[in-house]
Amino acid sequence: MTPLERWAPPTPPIPRRRLAPAALLLPLVLLLAACGGASRADGSGGGTRGGTDGKGSVTLNVGDQKGGSASVLRAAGELDDLPYRIQWSTFTSGPPLLEAVNAGAVDIGAVGNTPPVFAAAAHSKIKVIAATHGASAGEAILVKKDSPLTRPAQLKGKSVAVAQGSSAHYQLVASLKKAGLTPKDVTLNYLQPADALAAFSRGRVDAWAIWDPYTSQALDQTDARVLTTGEGVVNGLSFQVAAPAALDDGKKSAALKDYVDRLRRAQDWVHRHPDTWAKVWAEETGLPRKVALAAVKRTRGTAVTVALDRAAVASEQQIADTFADLKLIPGRFDFSSFVDTRFNGALPPSSTAPRTYGTDGKAG
Repeated sequence: MTPLERWAPPTPPIPRRRLAPAALLLPLVLLLAACGGASRADGSGGGTRGGTDGKGSVTLNVGDQKGGSASVLRAAGELDDLPYRIQWSTFTSGPPLLEAVNAGAVDIGAVGNTPPVFAAAAHSKIKVIAATHGASAGEAILVKKDSPLTRPAQLKGKSVAVAQGSSAHYQLVASLKKAGLTPKDVTLNYLQPADALAAFSRGRVDAWAIWDPYTSQALDQTDARVLTTGEGVVNGLSFQVAAPAALDDGKKSAALKDYVDRLRRAQDWVHRHPDTWAKVWAEETGLPRKVALAAVKRTRGTAVTVALDRAAVASEQQIADTFADLKLIPGRFDFSSFVDTRFNGALPPSSTAPRTYGTDGKAG
């Protein structure tokens, strides 16, 4: 049994029927790593070995998702003249990616703000080394357009679908707390996004806590509306998480710094070219182009690379303490011991406002 399996909270038995029309079940399950769906590691690392880029004697093993880091780096031209090799592996969610980091099979990978908390609670061998701060408008609790619910306090006694251990899980908990409720006041249905979309579409749950691009997909393709978002509730952070052994290797550490610098420049490129990136992203993932563009402008194109400063660590500590108090992880721990700040440099503080797009769709 892997550490993440050992400490994963029990999942209530939920019928696993395919409920939604096939047209709704797009291949978005491949996008879970971005915000860290809570699927458990299977002990094998869960990754599929992909292609390689670059040349040289140093090889970075990078955990990725379909339409993720490799795609955006390539679209931005940041894989040209790469002075080291990148061996890509594709994962479906954050926890198995972090299992691979813990096992030393992957040197670095991208996850949302919650999977590192669960991995750290399981004493995994991981180090958070880079962060981005994006808008939280895509972190949403959705209801049907004809739902009588108009504010989060009305969720009391209602059923809510959410991916266990995901960023949406914390957003739901935080939104309930702000409304004077606790998770015990609602019926939680722990469902991964494809199954949650099916349940939501067929009315089996009253609400769905989810992130982009699922938010954008549901708003476009189902009769959904936003009950509340994560703005002002969650920290909007996502992370690059590395293996300590790779950081201790001088040559790999230098490659890791170059890699996160390239990701920063690629993120800047996305903000300047949202339409171009949405087209590429749609082709890579099977997302409808207008859904991809909506997700880019709502969330994915807003991120700014920021420092792993005290404020960022404190906000992650708050997530860890919240889940510990709910007994969803085994106990409290010091999140800062799983952070390595060597690549902070002159990066702006984690409180730096996310980027925006004007009403004309242009970068603000």
